[in-house]
Amino acid sequence: MTANRPVALRYNGSASKTMHQVARNGVRLAPARTARPTRSEAEDAVRTLLRYAGDDPEREGLLETPARVVRAYGEFFRGYDQDPEAVLARTFEEVEGYDEMVVVRDIALFSHCEHHMVSFVGRAHVAYLPDRRVVGLSKLARIVDVFARRLQIQEKLTVQIADTIDRVLQPKGVAVVIEARHDCMATRGVQKPNAMTVTSRMTGAFRTNPSTRREFLAMIRGE
Repeated sequence: MTANRPVALRYNGSASKTMHQVARNGVRLAPARTARPTRSEAEDAVRTLLRYAGDDPEREGLLETPARVVRAYGEFFRGYDQDPEAVLARTFEEVEGYDEMVVVRDIALFSHCEHHMVSFVGRAHVAYLPDRRVVGLSKLARIVDVFARRLQIQEKLTVQIADTIDRVLQPKGVAVVIEARHDCMATRGVQKPNAMTVTSRMTGAFRTNPSTRREFLAMIRGE
């Protein structure tokens, strides 16, 4: 496959939809996918899992469960159908010379671990140093949501958010910190429900200038 060739996908056996497996500059926007199963096929898969768990999908309490699960998946993983670069496409240059960092902290984050397909929940702190243009504040929260609403690992999620902002806005620097609790650690395996995972990604001035990094960390801590 050629590096930047779009991948045509067919949904439900009808209209085709085109997604780019690899975005500009060779950076992946979304993984390539095979044809999406029909809703009926997805519901049958849920029934199989219910039987594997040891229950009866035909009993009264579970009759509507497959349909509910499939609808929930549409919400949990809606990020696959969104283009993160399009979210940041509209910017503003009338900033009256503002060149200090922009920080949006405590962005609620809901995602799913790609290893066990269970949830992890936390918050993201996002900052950038503008270079002549800024983006709407809600777009920073939305870019978190686009990537979080996919199967993820926290480390990759942190990089994707930071690098997309850096690539599209071309600011003087970007900083992203994510704090999250993972149900794959809380409800299975080591079963440590209070463990918090913290990841960070710094680019530009946030990486090279210690005082800029310290200022950002102080701001997200409310100091």
